Amino acid sequence: MNRSFSTAFRSGPAGSLRRDSIGQEVRLVGWVHRRRDLGHLVFVDLRDRDGLLQLSFDPAWTPPDALAEARRLGPEDVVQVQGRVEARLKPNPELPSGEVEVRCSALSVLARAEPLPIPVYRTPDEALPAEELRLRYRYLDLRRPELQRNFVIRHRLAQTTRRFLSEHGFLEVETPMLSRRTPEGARDYLVPSRVWPGEFYALPQSPQLYKQLLMVSGYDRYFQIARCLRDEDLRADRQPEFTQIDAELAFVDEEDVFRVGEGLMAALWHEVLGVELPLPFPRLTYRDALLRYGTDKPDLRFGLEIADLTDLAQALDFRLFQATQGTAQRVRGLRVPGGAQLSRKELDELQAVGKRGGAPGVVWVKRTDDGWQGQLAKALEGGAGERFAAAAGLEPGDLFVGVVGAFRTGAPGTEAGAASDDGVAAGLEPALDELRRHLARRLGLVEPGTHAWAWVTEFPLFDWDADAGRLVAAHHPFTMPHADDLAALFAATEPDGPIALDAARALYRLPVRSRAYDAVYNGHELASGSVRIHVSELQQRVFRALGIGPAEAREKFGFLLEAFRYGAPPHAGFAFGFDRIAMLLAGAASLRDVIAFPKTTTARALFEGAPSAVSSDELTELHLRLKEP
Repeated sequence: MNRSFSTAFRSGPAGSLRRDSIGQEVRLVGWVHRRRDLGHLVFVDLRDRDGLLQLSFDPAWTPPDALAEARRLGPEDVVQVQGRVEARLKPNPELPSGEVEVRCSALSVLARAEPLPIPVYRTPDEALPAEELRLRYRYLDLRRPELQRNFVIRHRLAQTTRRFLSEHGFLEVETPMLSRRTPEGARDYLVPSRVWPGEFYALPQSPQLYKQLLMVSGYDRYFQIARCLRDEDLRADRQPEFTQIDAELAFVDEEDVFRVGEGLMAALWHEVLGVELPLPFPRLTYRDALLRYGTDKPDLRFGLEIADLTDLAQALDFRLFQATQGTAQRVRGLRVPGGAQLSRKELDELQAVGKRGGAPGVVWVKRTDDGWQGQLAKALEGGAGERFAAAAGLEPGDLFVGVVGAFRTGAPGTEAGAASDDGVAAGLEPALDELRRHLARRLGLVEPGTHAWAWVTEFPLFDWDADAGRLVAAHHPFTMPHADDLAALFAATEPDGPIALDAARALYRLPVRSRAYDAVYNGHELASGSVRIHVSELQQRVFRALGIGPAEAREKFGFLLEAFRYGAPPHAGFAFGFDRIAMLLAGAASLRDVIAFPKTTTARALFEGAPSAVSSDELTELHLRLKEP
C-alpha cells in the first residue's frame, strides 16, 4: 500500500491493495459500489480512485452493530472501514486487487447517498443513459471507472509533456486570460470592464501574439498547456473552451520545429500505449495531399490513392467524360483492390457518399475475370479497357470509383484548378476523401494498431471570403509566406492604396503558399503551426493583402508591430490539440469523455446551468443594458 496517501481518514487507497499487503491492518474509505447479502455474510465492493476492493463482513470478525450497518448500505454511500487484509478464497482475476479482501472489524457511514438519477455501475451489455442526462449529472458520471481511467491518462500526458519540453530547454510561461481583441479568427468571448466603461477584454483564442512577443523578449523556447476559448458553432469534436500544447521557438526553421513536435508525440505514445513511433514523420505538401488523398488531413493507414485519368477518360465513348473536353474539369478516382466483391446495394450507397462530399454523382466499374461490369463497361470494350486498366492499375477483382467535375488542384503540373462562379478556385476533393474513407471502412483496409503520422506543409497563405469579396488568412495573418511566392505577393501589394480585387483573386488562385504546417495522425489534424513573420514590412504587406490598412493595423496589432521594431528573431511554433490527443490515446468516443466538465453542442453546461441571466444591478455595474428581444 502506498502510505503517502495516508490521512486522518485512511491508511492508503483501497484499490491499490495486493498480495504483499496480506496481514496488514488497514483503514480505508470510499464509495459503496455493490453490496451482496448472503445472510450470514455480507460482501461489499468498495470503490476509490485506485479501483475496487472486496470487503467482507462476517460474525466471526465483524461486531454485530457493524454487520447490521453493512446490511443497510446502499449504492454510493460513502464509508470508512477498518480491518485486516486477507487472501480471497475465490480470487477474481478481473480485478487488480482480486487476490485479496479486507475482513472488516469496524464500519462508519460518512454520508448516505439518495437513489441515483443515473447509474454509476453498469454491466458491459447495459447501455449508457442519454448523454444529455449524463451531462446534467456530470459529477456522478465522472465516477464511472472508464472516465476515471481517461483522466488518469490525461494527467500522464500532461506530466510527460512538461517533462519532455523541459528536458529540451523550454520554459513554461503563463500568458493572460484577459486580453485585447485580435480579429481575423473565430469570434471572441468578450468580458466587459467594470473599471473602464464601454471597454471589453477578450478571452484568448490562443496565446499566439503573446508567444511571439516572448520570442522578441529573448525567451527562446516557450511552452504552455494553454486554455483557449472560441465563440464558434460547435460540433461533436469541438468545445468552446479547449486545451492545447502551445510552443514557440526562436532561431529555427520548419525542420527544427518538426523534430521537437514529433519527438513529443513519440514520448506521449510511448507513455500511454507503449508504442515506438518511427521518426521522422513523413512530409507531404498541401497540394500533394489534395491530389493523392483529396484532403489536407489524409488517413495514411491505407492506400487508395487518387488517380487523374482525365486525358484517357476523354477518349472513351462515354458522354460524361467527353463533356469535360475543352474545360478545366477533371476525371479522378480510386482503384479499390478487391472492391469487385461489393454488392449492388453497397455500390449504390457510394452515390450518397459522394454527394456528401459535394459531388453531383459517382461513376464506377468493376474489373472481373469475365470482363468489365458497371456504368463504364460498354466504353471499356477492346483496347480501351486495357489502356484504362493499365492507367488505373486495375487487376481482376478490383473496382474503380470516379468523380467528374471541378477540383481545387488542377491538372498535374499546373497550379490553378477550375473556377466557381465568383472566379475563385473551388473543388470536389472532399468527395474523393469521403469515398476513400468509406471504402476503407467497408472493406476493412484499416489495420488495427496502425499509427500513421505525417506533416502536411505549404498550405495556401490566403482563403477567399466570397460574401465579403476579399482575401482572409487561411491560418492566421502572422504566417510567413513561402520564399518562392514573395515576388507575387509584393507585386500585388504595392504601398500605394488597397489591393485590387483582381490582384487579390490572383493571389488566392496562384496560390501564394505559406510556411504553415499541420501534424496529421490517422486522418485527424492534431497540430497546426507555422514559421512566423518577424519583419515589419512583410507583415504590413500581408495586412494589405487582407484589406487591413496602416491605421487599422496599428489599431488592431500595433503592439506587435511596435515590438518588431526593436529586434525580432526568426521564430516558429506549433499548437497540438491536447484534448484530441487524450481522446485518441484513451480510445474515447468523444472529446467530452476526456474533459472534466464539458459543454453540450449548444455550449451549455447542464450540471451548473450556465450560461445564466444576471440581475439588472450587475448589468448596471458593468455599464451594460440589455436590448429587448
